[in-house]
Amino acid sequence: MTKRALISVSNKDNIEAFAKGLVELDYEIISTGGTLKALQQAGIAASSVEDITGFPEILDGRVKTLHPYVHGGLLADRRNEKHLTQLNDHEITAIDLVIVNLYPFEETLANENTTDADKIENIDIGGPTMLRAAAKNFANVAVVVDPADYSDILNAAKQGNLDEAKRRELAAKVFRHTAHYDALIAGYFNEQIGDDYPNTYSNTYEKVQSLRYGENPHQQAAFYKQSGASSYSLATAKQLHGKELSYNNIQDANAALEMIAEYTEPTVVAVKHMNPCGIGVSDSIVKAFEKAYEADSISIFGGIVACNRKIDADTAKLLHEIFLEIVIAPSFTEEALAILTEKKNIRLLEVSMQQENSKSKKITSVNGGLLVQDQDKGKTSVNEWTYPTKRQPSEKEVADLLFAWQVVKHVKSNAIVLAKDNQTVGIGAGQMNRIGAANIAIEQAGEKAKDSVLASDAFFPMPDTVEAAVKAGVTAIIQPGGSKRDQDSIEVCDKHGIAMVYTGMRHFKH
Repeated sequence: MTKRALISVSNKDNIEAFAKGLVELDYEIISTGGTLKALQQAGIAASSVEDITGFPEILDGRVKTLHPYVHGGLLADRRNEKHLTQLNDHEITAIDLVIVNLYPFEETLANENTTDADKIENIDIGGPTMLRAAAKNFANVAVVVDPADYSDILNAAKQGNLDEAKRRELAAKVFRHTAHYDALIAGYFNEQIGDDYPNTYSNTYEKVQSLRYGENPHQQAAFYKQSGASSYSLATAKQLHGKELSYNNIQDANAALEMIAEYTEPTVVAVKHMNPCGIGVSDSIVKAFEKAYEADSISIFGGIVACNRKIDADTAKLLHEIFLEIVIAPSFTEEALAILTEKKNIRLLEVSMQQENSKSKKITSVNGGLLVQDQDKGKTSVNEWTYPTKRQPSEKEVADLLFAWQVVKHVKSNAIVLAKDNQTVGIGAGQMNRIGAANIAIEQAGEKAKDSVLASDAFFPMPDTVEAAVKAGVTAIIQPGGSKRDQDSIEVCDKHGIAMVYTGMRHFKH
C-alpha cells in the first residue's frame, strides 16, 4: 500500500539516502524548493507540493506549504469517519510521514555578519506549522525533525514498528524543537526592543550530557547549555583528559571561570565548594600558581584550578605534585599535557577566555519559579572611592585593596578577604555574621595578616570586624559603606591609623 511522505528540509544531511529508503518502502514523496531539486538530482522520484496544491510558491518562498491540500492531509484524524468523508469530498490525500527541519535561525543569530533582514528571513513559518500539525496528529502521522533519527525511522518502518508509541515520542521531540526555536526568536525580539525582563520569560537550553548524579548520589541530574554560550563557559569547553565532569565539578568549575574572568594579568584561581581558597596574580602563570597555592596549601587539595594563560611545563610540574579535580586553561603546551595526563583522573579543560560583553542573566530556580537578575559585573575605580578616615591608603595599599575587592565579590556572603601583594592570605566565606567570617579569614592568614588589607562584601553593622582587623595587623580596609553605625568603625580606624575606603557598591553572593 502506497503511503505519502512530505520532505522539506533546510539541513539536507543524509536526506537522499533516507528518501531512497522510503521509496523502497513504497512511500510516495512530495517535496519543496531546494529539497525537491536535491532529491530529483539524486534520481529519486518526487513530486512538488505545487503539483499537489495546484498553487505556486509565492512571496520568495514564504508561502508554499500553507494550503488545505497539505494541512488537510496532515491533520485529518483517520479514526474519525467525518474527517475521512471530508478528505474524500475535497480530494485530499492523507500524509503519513513528515520530514521537516527548520530554517537555521540559531546559526543566523550567531553569525555577526548577518543583517536584521537576514535574521527575519530565517524565521521559518511553514516548517513549524507542518511540524506542529503532524505532531498534533501523531495518532495518524509520524513526524521527523532530527536527521539523527533517519536510520531508526527506516528500521522501524521496515519492521512495522512505527507505532503510536513511537509516533508519540517523535511528536514530543517536535514540540521541544519548536519551543526551542520560538524561544530563540522571542529572545531576539526582546533584545531588539530592549525588554530584558518581559512578563513571560522564555529561555531555552540544549542538553550537553547526562550526569551520573546530582549533588548527591540519590539525585538525578543533567547538564544543559544556553544558546550563544561562548567565552568563559563550560558549555563550550573542550575536555582534553580525564573522566566525565560531575554536577559538583561543573558548579565549582563555573565559579572558577567567573572569578578568572575578573583578571587580565597572569592569574591563577583555586576553588573549593564554589569559593576561592587561593588567588594569585603575578607576571607569569607559574608565579601566579605559586601564590595561589601558598595562599592555602591545605584547601587546594582536591580543588579546581583555573589559569588565564597557556599552561607550560613548569606550571604543569607544580600542578602534578598535588591532587586536583580539574585544571582549566585557555590552552596547554604539548609538554604540559604530557606531564598532566600521567594522572589518570585529573580533568583537563580547554576554555575560551576571550573578553566579551555578555548580556546573559543569572538564573536561579526556586520552588515553583525562577529568580532572574543581571550578572554581577559591577566594578569600582579609585576615582569613585570615598575616604571617611583621617589616613588615606598608600599606593601599595590601593593596589592590594583593588585586588581584594575583586576577590571578595566571588566569595559567598558574609564574606571577608585578607590580601597582600596580589595574593589572598585569608578568606572567610558564607558565615551567618560578619565577625565570624573575619575571624576565619584572620585565623587562616596567621602571621601573613600583618600589613595585609581587608575587603568586606557589605558594610559593617558594628565595629567588631574592624577591631579584629586592628589586632591582626591589617593596615587598610575596603567596604561599601552605608551602615547606620559607620561612624563607630571610622573611629576605630582613626584611633589606630588604619585607612578605610568606601566603594558605594555591595557584592552579596548567596
